[in-house]
Amino acid sequence: MLKFNKFYFIAFILLFITEVFIAAFLNDPIIRPYVGDLLVVILMYCFIKAFFKVRILPAAVGVLIFAYLVEWSQYLKLIKLLGWQQYRLAHLILGNSFEWIDMIAYTLGFFVVLLVEKFVNGKSILSE
Repeated sequence: MLKFNKFYFIAFILLFITEVFIAAFLNDPIIRPYVGDLLVVILMYCFIKAFFKVRILPAAVGVLIFAYLVEWSQYLKLIKLLGWQQYRLAHLILGNSFEWIDMIAYTLGFFVVLLVEKFVNGKSILSE
């Protein structure tokens, strides 16, 4: 069900700006590859919650599965299979290389979402 939520939308915008800053200005061995991956799960979750009235756990699990699928597309070299090697946007969205540690970063992002919803927002993970 469509329902705009200003809190999640503002969080999405702030996270998006943070991700752009990380991508544009940081080239370190920890923040860009791993914190960026953790934050992207939270970013996608906030985007979903900004526009859809959906329960916390299904939204978080859906985002986590999506992140895993994107990572597996890297393992399968989907960009090459589709012939999209020349498109920078494809590399930006789908990424270039599979790493198991990225899966851990996505999973940590999932748990951060659940913890923030529980302890900061005071919501049960089964609520909306």
